[in-house]
Amino acid sequence: MASNPRHDAILRIVEARKSITVNELTERLQVSEVTIRKDLTVLEEMGLLMRTRGGAMLAENRVSSRSLKLRREENRDAKQRIAERALELVQDGETVYLDSGSSCAAFAALLAPMSLRVVTNSIDVLVALSHSESVALHSLGGAFRREAGSLVGPLALEAFAKFRIDVAFLGTTGLSSTGVFTTQNLNEAQIKEAACKAAGRRVVLMDASKYPVEAFAVFARPGMIDVIVTDLDEAGCQGLRELGFELLPV
Repeated sequence: MASNPRHDAILRIVEARKSITVNELTERLQVSEVTIRKDLTVLEEMGLLMRTRGGAMLAENRVSSRSLKLRREENRDAKQRIAERALELVQDGETVYLDSGSSCAAFAALLAPMSLRVVTNSIDVLVALSHSESVALHSLGGAFRREAGSLVGPLALEAFAKFRIDVAFLGTTGLSSTGVFTTQNLNEAQIKEAACKAAGRRVVLMDASKYPVEAFAVFARPGMIDVIVTDLDEAGCQGLRELGFELLPV
């Protein structure tokens, strides 16, 4: 929740309405249009909503959002095994994109001995690789989203044009039974989608708790992801193979 009472009020209204105009917010909150526009800019930079023409829309379902600390602790053993298996998909000399999220952070720690260029929007990844003498680190930049420890927004999206990425490793909040990948925040979804477009290969690191799950914002559909590294059981893996996914089970 935002700490500014007016920001809290704006978020409650947008959550109830899903989208709203600047004029409506001005009337509801009895402040100037300039003030509302500044508020919306701040909330967008925080990753809590997205600006639209003349207003704003909800960026995430905060009711179902879980803290970064909690997500780091969930399924740690499975994420470690997934990270170890994913090492098969990266080679020295490549340029690798690492997404934000606990699975990619676990993977990052294993890459430290390798000779790589790593591009990321994740603070955890930057910390995990900050002492490696063989990894050249590049940050996307952008607005810091505290809830995910990530950098998002227009600056982050524009940065993809500066890199040629061999393989992108992505996390996901959910994968539906029809093969749709989702995350909890629209700003994060934009970054993931941009990474998919910029990379030669696209790999999702996904523990079994993410399938079948549907979250707030879509970032990929069948045909957009090359490999899924997962600890799903054989029945779950078979379901994904029937959707056309290549799997690397642990």
